[in-house]
Amino acid sequence: MSDERPERSSPGGEGGGERGERRFFAKPKFCQFCADKTLTIDYKKVDLLRKYVTEEGNLRPRRQTGACAKHQRLVAAAVKQARHVALLPFSNRGID
Repeated sequence: MSDERPERSSPGGEGGGERGERRFFAKPKFCQFCADKTLTIDYKKVDLLRKYVTEEGNLRPRRQTGACAKHQRLVAAAVKQARHVALLPFSNRGID
């Protein structure tokens, strides 16, 4: 019995560039609210809140925005409050 095993090419491991594939490496994100202490989260700052809402009207997840958990919760509450006061739409379904 031989101890040698046939080499297997892993699809996502190193050396996976036989077919010219590119692997996605996420750059480290940082919370802009933690970095800039003067920046406040307010439901009246619609231009700031629009960065955290998709075109469909959904909230963007933390992995996309880079916000920390504390500030993501505050952003979510501010977006909901802005929707209630009609500064942001609930969805873009009926708008053409």
